[in-house]
Parts: sequence; C-alpha cells; structure tokens
Amino acid sequence: MAIRKIDDRESVPAGPGADARAVLSIVPASGETRGVALVLHGGRSKSFESVRGRHLSPARMLPFARALHNGGARDGLAVWTLRNRYRGWNGKDMSPVQDARWALSHISREHPGVPVYLLGHSMGGLTALCVADHPQVEAVVALAPWLDARTPVKPVAGRRILIVHGTMDRWTSPANSLAYARRADGVAKSVDYVALKGAGHFMFRRVGLWNSLANGFILDTFAARSGHDPRGGADAFRSLLPASAGLPVVL
Repeated sequence: MAIRKIDDRESVPAGPGADARAVLSIVPASGETRGVALVLHGGRSKSFESVRGRHLSPARMLPFARALHNGGARDGLAVWTLRNRYRGWNGKDMSPVQDARWALSHISREHPGVPVYLLGHSMGGLTALCVADHPQVEAVVALAPWLDARTPVKPVAGRRILIVHGTMDRWTSPANSLAYARRADGVAKSVDYVALKGAGHFMFRRVGLWNSLANGFILDTFAARSGHDPRGGADAFRSLLPASAGLPVVL
C-alpha cells in the first residue's frame, strides 16, 4: 500500500506557530478514483501547538482510514487523511476548518467532480459539518462531535449525515449532537443519529460498532453513487441502521 504525502505550509493562512504544517496522507484507489474519503481528527479548544503523528487524536483515526481503504479501494475509493497544523480550534480562527478546506482544494484539483465523503471525530466531526458545503461533499460522518446550539446546519444542505455519540460521553455533549441532528433534519438530504449505550468519547468501548457504523455509512453512500457494493459494506451497514430508522436510534 503506497502512501503519498502532501505537506505545504504555504497553502494555509499564517498565524501563531506559522512554521506548523498541515499534512495529507493519501492512499489511492485501485484503478480509477470514483470517490474520496477525507478523514479528520480531533483536538483541543485552544492550542497553537503543532500536531504530531504520535498524538492520540490523529492516531485514533488510522484504523478508520485503513478500514475504508480495505473496504473500498478496489472499487475506486481513495482515502485521504488530514493531520492539522495545530491541536486547537482556536476560536474565530477555526484552524482545522482552514486546514480541511485546504485539503478539499487539493482533492478538487486532483479529482474534479468526484464525490467526497467526510469522516471526523470530536473537533474533526465539527470541522466536517462546517466544510460540508464544499460542492463535491456528498456525505458526512461525525463521531462524538463537538457541537452546540450555534453550530450551523446550512453547510449540510443536500448531504447525507450520520452522527454517532456515546451515551457516557463526558467531553462532548450527546444532547447537543441530537439537537443538531433534529435541526438538520429537513435541511440535509438525510440525517441518522445513533446513540451508543455505555460508550464514551474516545471510542474505546464498542470500538467495533463505531467502525462498522462510520465506515459502513461511507461505503453505503459510495455504493449508491458508484453502483458497486464494496465487499458487502452497504448491506452490513443497513443491517445495523435500516433506512426507516428515526431519530435517535439506540444501539
């Protein structure tokens, strides 16, 4: 599996810690690229410390990226994993939003018109929902996202959305996530919300179900667009979350 990296400090706005770099790790599809999954990690409320590969937030997303590649690469799904410049959201700077838009601009240049699927955890879930208005984005998975009543739903208009939140999360609010899902219902193309009983913020408990839901949703959406069912991913996902599911689904 050949991994290509894009590392470009000049493509994102300068600021505190201006020597920090956003890094994209790209695992290509086998053959023609029919879709791109962009994986976004979590972080802190405020920090201009550079993100390192050894930090837990980006490392936590690597199994999701590997599973997406294993499930979709042979049918044309490329997987791009973003490592942000800074560990923090940083208030009005919204640093990870700047980085995610930089990543999306690279995807657009390399794969114009190809559908993009966003997968983010915690701060990365908030970021994914904020940048969903990019014209190539078709679906968003937000795992234990960091949301509040001010989080706008306009960016997800016309997109498929899945939010998964553990009922025992003490870092971000399951209630805020469910409230966001209800606000987005009727704005987004579809909204699914799953409450995982007994699961916390860092996805240690019921890890298999976190992965099955997140990756299955993206593979299901990709299958509907491409006409391929990557290794049964669509069927497996819909066995967990039927199309008739309401808000919330408790698993």
